Amino acid sequence: MVNSIETDDEIKASTEIEPKQYDTIIIGSGAGGLASAICLARSGQKVLVLEQHDVPGGWCHSFYLNGYRFTPGVHYVGLLNKGESTSTLYEGLGIANDISFFRMNPKAYEHCWIGDHRIDMPAGYENIQKVLSEKFPEEKKGIASYLKLVSDVSYELQLIPKVKGFWQHVTIPFRTKNMGKYSVFSLRKVIKKHIKSPLLKAVLNIQIGDHGLPPSKASFPLHAAVMGHYSSGGYYPVGGGGAMVKAMTKALKKHKGEIRTSQKVTQILLEGTKKKKAVGVQLKSGEKILAKRIISNADPGKTFLDLIGKENISKKLNKRLGKTKYSCTSLMLFLTVDMDVRKAGLDSGNIWLMQHEDLDALFEETQKVNILEGDTFPGMFISCTTLKDPISFDGRYHTIEAITYINHQSFQEFKNEDLQRSSAYLDFKTKLTEKMIRTLETVIPGVQNHIVQKELGTPITNEYYINSTNGCVYGTEKSFWQIGPFAYKAKSEIENLYLCGASVLSHGVAGAGYSGVETAAKILKCRQDDLLQADDTQEIKIYDAEDDSEYPEWMRQKMKVKRDRLTAGVDGFS
Repeated sequence: MVNSIETDDEIKASTEIEPKQYDTIIIGSGAGGLASAICLARSGQKVLVLEQHDVPGGWCHSFYLNGYRFTPGVHYVGLLNKGESTSTLYEGLGIANDISFFRMNPKAYEHCWIGDHRIDMPAGYENIQKVLSEKFPEEKKGIASYLKLVSDVSYELQLIPKVKGFWQHVTIPFRTKNMGKYSVFSLRKVIKKHIKSPLLKAVLNIQIGDHGLPPSKASFPLHAAVMGHYSSGGYYPVGGGGAMVKAMTKALKKHKGEIRTSQKVTQILLEGTKKKKAVGVQLKSGEKILAKRIISNADPGKTFLDLIGKENISKKLNKRLGKTKYSCTSLMLFLTVDMDVRKAGLDSGNIWLMQHEDLDALFEETQKVNILEGDTFPGMFISCTTLKDPISFDGRYHTIEAITYINHQSFQEFKNEDLQRSSAYLDFKTKLTEKMIRTLETVIPGVQNHIVQKELGTPITNEYYINSTNGCVYGTEKSFWQIGPFAYKAKSEIENLYLCGASVLSHGVAGAGYSGVETAAKILKCRQDDLLQADDTQEIKIYDAEDDSEYPEWMRQKMKVKRDRLTAGVDGFS
């Protein structure tokens, strides 16, 4: 790959290259890329965001099938109450007034279906402790000590970015003693010290699906951070993930930032021979655009191997990239059904379906290459988005999203196919769809008789739309030596090239957003907190998905219009 620009004269002479008009170009419009863009544009920079998909948002984008909305990467968000970290993020970005959320069932925002057992996870550590202590009275003491440790470690992790001044740096080891003590311990090792019941361990570990690693491989502080993120419950954006993206792009444009979709970047342009410097990008169309710096919201493999080129990076980085592991990939089933799902037992809470309580063994089962083996999948995440976002329900048709994790090698033979998919791929996809539906039937009996439309997303889908390595869903694998101080840094070895997103600071909607702010802070030579100033005029509105008594008039009117349209026969299935 040759992507270097050697001299200023050559730059000026090229008619293909636009004048150096941008301060920063951001490759990818996921939560991290957009957060960076807002911070930089607000500081006065001229910012351009380039997105290969025809809509912005990355994993946060929404799409429609016959008028019914689905969001592949936003299933719930945590810490949205005033003063909590996600709320602080959105207030600081100036988008809180433009987004609203529904609070998922506070008594059971997570439903644990483990074998024949049905155990609900309520919002709040105290409530979790009360519910689980009643079900496992012999474990009462261990439950209390374990949840306190999770709470302490989660809190300590949030302290680290806020450290200011000499004395705070000196005292941080004392204020984060639990996090330090358990930093190299696996989730399985820590929970084993507190909990004896295999079933209770599985319940407390059920959110491994939110980072994609089994208890034996997951870092305890990482899992504690995930549990801490949902400690006050789960929330779903009104309007799906696309509404969050809309708020972020609105904020970016307010500050004169620019975003272009359907713009695939094929190269990051460099100048210099020994010390490489990023000076722009080249698009698939051949167009070249220059900027003072580049931020890549793509994962490290896509950034350094595909866009920079192996020959342009150090041996050390090449070696590291060769050892880097990526998170698991997925099958995502998107359904519209014509049935009363509440009568079938669903509510606004998520369902984690696990065939048995040994989550390490179960994870290994999900990673078998022959994924057609067996009638059903060993695990599945299920949510009904029209119950999590009642404003989207038209009075008849519900939308369901079901996800299972798989090994990307299951799709190895289809890796090099173009958009015109082979009959073998389509047949494979059909068989997998049928297996997904059979698995879903164990939770919603008879659902296959009420499906009016269905679509299956595969690792090939993920690579095509999101451009993630092997279709991974969480960026780099969140194992011990790839997180925290061992994660990829915001500033790269290439001068003026920065990274953000799930592989840098943290994954998830809020984690990726914070990574974008952190990268912007590196560029602006300030602190993260400096870019997220408190703003009393900003506040997220939160409504109850299970109780419509306090819905505002605009929301009721919108719901009425949706139902009236269906009554009039104006829907995708008329």
